[in-house]
Amino acid sequence: MPSTLLRDSRALGVLAVPLVLTQLAQVALTTTDTVMMGLLGTAELAAGGLAIVIFNQLRTMGVGLVTSVGNQTAAAAARAEQHAAGGTARAEVPPAPDDVRAIVRAGLAVATLAGIAGAVLMVLIGQTLPWLGQDPAVVELARTMLYALAPGLLPCLWFQALRQFTVGMRRPQALLRITIASVAVNAALNWVLIHGTFGLPRLGLIGVGTATSTVYLLTFLALYLSAKKDKELAPLLSLNIAKADPEAVRRLVRLGIPIAATYGSEAGFFSVTALMAGTFGPDALAAHTAVNQLVYIVFQVAVGLSHAASINVSRELALGDLDAARRIKNTALACAAAVMTVVGILYVTVPRLVLAPFLDTGSDRALAIATQLLLVTAFLQFFDCAQNIGVGLLRGLDDTRSGFRITLVGYWAVGLPASWLLAHALGLGTLGIWLGLLTGLATTAVLLLRRYAHSLSRREADALPATA
Repeated sequence: MPSTLLRDSRALGVLAVPLVLTQLAQVALTTTDTVMMGLLGTAELAAGGLAIVIFNQLRTMGVGLVTSVGNQTAAAAARAEQHAAGGTARAEVPPAPDDVRAIVRAGLAVATLAGIAGAVLMVLIGQTLPWLGQDPAVVELARTMLYALAPGLLPCLWFQALRQFTVGMRRPQALLRITIASVAVNAALNWVLIHGTFGLPRLGLIGVGTATSTVYLLTFLALYLSAKKDKELAPLLSLNIAKADPEAVRRLVRLGIPIAATYGSEAGFFSVTALMAGTFGPDALAAHTAVNQLVYIVFQVAVGLSHAASINVSRELALGDLDAARRIKNTALACAAAVMTVVGILYVTVPRLVLAPFLDTGSDRALAIATQLLLVTAFLQFFDCAQNIGVGLLRGLDDTRSGFRITLVGYWAVGLPASWLLAHALGLGTLGIWLGLLTGLATTAVLLLRRYAHSLSRREADALPATA
């Protein structure tokens, strides 16, 4: 019914819209760093870009480890509400606020371990860069950038753990304000530390890394202080990771490792296709990079919808409402399709305008390739959005392993071979790469959504009373 879809869309939007805008603001944060590095020179941009790729890979996988904090929080909070209202929460799952507090402590403990391990790994990777055949001058700059970024990984993951907690409690509004403010603070700190204004030393590229690490610390503190002022969140917020429940930590790690692996696998999938595009020349790589950046920006809509749908599924399952969990899938996909349709129309009707911020229009060949790729992207983004929502829906069921296995099949067993065959065997070049990407993402989306529907049907069958 249209009225039901509209009502469900509003409920999803309350959580999804702040998350989408927060994701877009985070893109602006990394874009600011890239622009600032570009102003320093080509070598600085190359070195800084290399360091940020390494940092983002580790950060993304670290975020995956704490992502399930939101789902666990939502389920525990729903059981607590049901218990307080005199509902029939299952006796074996105590619906006390202590459950949420234990999840927060465990999430921060996992974030701490991942942050320390990731920082050490960044330093070690910095030492191995000369073995990767990079320019010595670029290696030295990249290494110093990695050293400046490494301390920021810990507060970054602390922030992500608290972020998941606030989202799980359905109170994400402060996230958007803090993230937008961080963009301005990051730009100002970049300028001050790069150029050494106000009597500070002139740090150059190291200033970008130092500013980024500082901003991660400030955003964590801002979110923590905001949560402490919230009457609903403050009683549940505990930073005492020394009292973290080992079982809660193990559960988060058990759920988080497949999520981290999924995030890493997806990032690796797109990285390999970029290398593949580079074999067709600079124009092809430039076109691929420009269109990929557009996809990345629009993908943030999918990320926001996926997180919101995932949290709502966890909540509805804790309340025992399987019909609502089923409707969440349809609502999220409908909202995603509406946004992707509007974006796709822009890709097809005004491709030059869309590509102008990302591609030098003086290169006619690169522009022609990118325009061709946009036609594929107009369809690809539907499947890209659907597969990300599918991963989130399964996460709402605490089924993170199936999501990882299915993405391995879709990305690596279908998408990558299809890209190579279409690009090389059929001679389609970069267009073939993107048609292969579309094939892989479509396969992944179908398998994930089918798995979710099957899991809900099985739960519904298990909930039916046994018949004679």
